[in-house]
Amino acid sequence: QVQLVESGGGLVQAGGSLRLSCAASGRTFSNNAMGWFRQAPGKGREFVATISRSGRSTYYVDSVKGRFTISRDNAKNTVYLQMNSLKPEDTAVYYCAARRQTYSSGTSAEFGYDYWGQGTQVTVSS
Repeated sequence: QVQLVESGGGLVQAGGSLRLSCAASGRTFSNNAMGWFRQAPGKGREFVATISRSGRSTYYVDSVKGRFTISRDNAKNTVYLQMNSLKPEDTAVYYCAARRQTYSSGTSAEFGYDYWGQGTQVTVSS
């Protein structure tokens, strides 16, 4: 079982930056590939970024490439999402998710994740 707690959301002006953190419980965090998703008002949940267990492999949705960076610190049981050059369309609730330990790589598929955090609100004003 993995429990996830996101933090770092808030209100920022367009062009600004935020860093989201996701703290995971459990001593075997390094065995879980991780992902970030987001859900804007009135829309479905959307894949944002994913990172492999080792941290060597990452993948992003096209709309955030070059602006967002996913990383992890296995010693701290934490995964991060650095968000730069934020746009109003990035406004959403951001969720952290973990895959079961069977999988070493991440995925953009929502159904590929077994554990979810409660979400953190990111609001970008124009």
